[in-house]
Amino acid sequence: MNTHSIPQTRTAAALAARHRKTQTALGRVHEAITRLRREKAPVSVAAVARRADVSRTFLYDNPEARTAVAAVLAEAGGQRHRSLAEQEDEREATWRERALNAEEALKAAHAEIQSQRTRIGELLGQVRDLQAEWTEETLQRITTENTTLKQRVRQLTTDNRTLDERLKAARTNLRFQDRRVADLEARIAGPPADRNAP
Repeated sequence: MNTHSIPQTRTAAALAARHRKTQTALGRVHEAITRLRREKAPVSVAAVARRADVSRTFLYDNPEARTAVAAVLAEAGGQRHRSLAEQEDEREATWRERALNAEEALKAAHAEIQSQRTRIGELLGQVRDLQAEWTEETLQRITTENTTLKQRVRQLTTDNRTLDERLKAARTNLRFQDRRVADLEARIAGPPADRNAP
């Protein structure tokens, strides 16, 4: 047997096992929804998760499970609550807007840095070309301007790094807030007993 095929076989087996586990969980979700409908019990994300013996995260992360839960919530009179898909789209749009704003700021900072570097290059070229003709005072002024521009480039580079860190922090915060929103959403959608649960 080819030694390269062994890891591929293991990977394929692991993927197949994961797929079977997901399909089994989906089957339990559909059965739980059917039982809740038949019993005319209050339908909520928490109730479906409890009956199907799956996590709420699974219900939000798996597209098929999310669609099934959203459909049953809408059918059960959950029109007051927006569908899970709409809320996810809104969160994604918010994240995209923040990311685009940060990326625009980064682009502007890059453009400013490039502009300052070009200006420094021009000034250095002028110094070299006309050094013989310039007075000591002019040389001092050009040197001071050059130093100022270099400081500006350093400041812009620092600002650029700060903006990049803020973008990463915003993405991390957004992921954390998504989890919080999902938890709060599940509590709001659940019956009063679920809301008081720890």
